[in-house]
Amino acid sequence: MPDSFSTHVLDITSGSTETVLDLTRDCEAFLHEVAGGRDGLLNVFVPHATAGVAVLETGAGSDDDLLAVLHTLLPGDDRWQHRHGSPGHGRDHVLPALVAPHATLPVIGGRLELGTWQSVCLVDTNKDNPNRQVRLSFLG
Repeated sequence: MPDSFSTHVLDITSGSTETVLDLTRDCEAFLHEVAGGRDGLLNVFVPHATAGVAVLETGAGSDDDLLAVLHTLLPGDDRWQHRHGSPGHGRDHVLPALVAPHATLPVIGGRLELGTWQSVCLVDTNKDNPNRQVRLSFLG
């Protein structure tokens, strides 16, 4: 099958604060370019040791709630064995165990098949590295 696999890398500047960044429009634009109305799978992957991908509601407070929960579970203090970077940076290296660095999502008729309130988001708690890449891969 020609063009059954396509990939694209997004260069993201996440800033100097903890963030949940909505990537849904980027995912939809990529699929519009490559899916051609086909069914398949979209894989979203963050090749970083301190970031993850989440599917959740944004804009109604859930994104802030996620960051608050992560702060409770992974405090930014000196308890971490991994000690390079800013104080508490070791927590950022534990994040991908809780928020996986990937998500695989259904594509139906060339469109991302998300629930009504779901968004695809980059979760980045690492204030030391604002430059991120996100790899989008479509298998149709």
